[in-house]
Amino acid sequence: MSYLVLARKYRPRNFTEMVGQDHVVQALSNALTTQRLHHAYLFTGTRGVGKTTVSRILAKSLNCQGVDGLGGITATPCGVCQACTDIDSGRFVDYTELDAASNRGVDEVQALLEQAVYKPVQGRFKVFMIDEVHMLTNTAFNAMLKTLEEPPEYLKFVLATTDPQKVPVTVLSRCLQFNLRPMAPETIREHLTKVLEVEQVSSEVQALRLLARAARGSMRDALSLTDQAIAFGSGQLQEALVRQMLGSVDRSYVFRLIEALALGDGKTVVETAEALRLNGLSAASTLEEMSTVLQRMAVVQALAQAGGTSTASVTNDDSDPEAADTARLAALMPADETQLLYSICLHGRGDLGLAPDEYAALTMVLLRLLAFKPKGVVASTVPDKAYAPPAEKKTLISSTLTLAAAAAAPAPVSSAAKPAVLQPWEDAPVASITPPVVAAGTMVSTVAPRPALAPRMASDVPPGQVLPVRSGTGPAESAPNCEQNTAPARMEYAQAATEIVAIPVHTQMESRADAVAGAAAPVLLPTEEGDFWHATVQQLIQNEAITAMVRELALQSQLVARDTDQWILRLERESLNQPATRDRLTNALQAAGFAVKLAVEIGRVVDSPGRRNAAAAAQRQLGAEKIIFDDPFVQSMMRDFGAKIVPGSIKPL
Repeated sequence: MSYLVLARKYRPRNFTEMVGQDHVVQALSNALTTQRLHHAYLFTGTRGVGKTTVSRILAKSLNCQGVDGLGGITATPCGVCQACTDIDSGRFVDYTELDAASNRGVDEVQALLEQAVYKPVQGRFKVFMIDEVHMLTNTAFNAMLKTLEEPPEYLKFVLATTDPQKVPVTVLSRCLQFNLRPMAPETIREHLTKVLEVEQVSSEVQALRLLARAARGSMRDALSLTDQAIAFGSGQLQEALVRQMLGSVDRSYVFRLIEALALGDGKTVVETAEALRLNGLSAASTLEEMSTVLQRMAVVQALAQAGGTSTASVTNDDSDPEAADTARLAALMPADETQLLYSICLHGRGDLGLAPDEYAALTMVLLRLLAFKPKGVVASTVPDKAYAPPAEKKTLISSTLTLAAAAAAPAPVSSAAKPAVLQPWEDAPVASITPPVVAAGTMVSTVAPRPALAPRMASDVPPGQVLPVRSGTGPAESAPNCEQNTAPARMEYAQAATEIVAIPVHTQMESRADAVAGAAAPVLLPTEEGDFWHATVQQLIQNEAITAMVRELALQSQLVARDTDQWILRLERESLNQPATRDRLTNALQAAGFAVKLAVEIGRVVDSPGRRNAAAAAQRQLGAEKIIFDDPFVQSMMRDFGAKIVPGSIKPL
């Protein structure tokens, strides 16, 4: 008796048996019901998601004859007629499957297309199914383009591929494309439960969870792994045996590692990593399982924070025995550390292959989080592993003691001192500060709460005005001792504190025009000859009489003197003083009506057409930037939200 594997035995025979591809099933069912049929279909997706299965069901729907032999095109093939049974068994003459991985040449495609001229023999339609179509050569694709675009009315093309990026755009545009998605682990687990009930195989829920996760979205892989697990467990699916078969890491190790990392217990982390090495468990699988648990922890923390409920109540899932442990760890570890550890685990998987020993690399990845832990978090020394809330980050012990002492002994405030609203440009009055005594030789300073200042616009403050600002607390080490707790000493200390903390208020950033005004710029000293020479050069450039190097010579030169038959030019760059360039500029001037010869000298240039053009362009740029910087909306955005103008983004019109 031959055994039929589960992947083939439980292959769907119609659309109602399809699992996890509702979007494709709905589209094809509606098209078959209304008979709005395309001539070419392209099914894409990873391995084992049902591309070939959908193709066969579509072929049966097109050729089904019904139980009585009088049926037509239908979305629910009967499965008992001659066409349905022949397609299921692979001997239907009008349904042709071509494996493009082994028949990728133009000759094989031409042999297939030669059959397109003949009408169907048994069925209603001829169906050509080309699997792994991306493996065809460019010549083969080109050979089928015309037939694929305008096939006979009785011919349907069905293409399947796992890599649609390799399919030419000319083919994609001729097909109706459907993307079959990878299936969720919950969907795979539910389907495996139904299959095992039919097969009468006992199974544990956790074993099915492991198989569903190991399938990675492929139902065929899930059924194949189930076959292997049944054989490995002698007809039973137990979690321990399935975990051993897959090489998966027990979640107890993962929970122990995350707990130790949350408590800062480096010793437990190292011991657990060593236990993984001794048991021969995969380091990559450990990091993968940790990433899964951390992702669930992050979801629990986000839901608990958003709903204001405890993390224990968020994952109240009786069907998942790991939900309670996940919620417990989510409450133990801060959300930012959860995100950090998740990122470290993801990047650590890529580093395992670079290390000489993967377990040493695993240990380094696990210890990496401890290096980023706050200094206030120490290893837990509670014997029973009691879970206490983690220490708050960025908490200074000295500041906590100071605030606690200040709250215990508040400073007396004189009833005569009335809080007044200060204007930003007025000096703050010196308040009497009475530091409370905490212990002998210890002083903690407090200041009465300052009334809120009336909001004022930055434009109301005189420019350059220094505003007095009073600090909330004075330095503890500068306060007088308790033996010197006298009124003159307190007044002197308060006056000193007020003078020290006075700072200028910066209303808004400087404008671009003010910043550029003081910058060094090329020297430009306009001259009378410069006006004439600038107008002449601009006319030549406008008439396109001078170009390239000749134009550069004219722009960078200064007209020093001119006579009736000779002009003297001055240059700073000797490389521009070439005989050919000078002769071409002379010819251009003569063509413009200036019958002169040019003499060129080397020296300092202070007035040239190029400098004048640069100065004019800079002035236009400053004008444009001044308009933007002086805009009230821009100023409010810069002042209130710290906005900045992107350099180079302002261009004059």
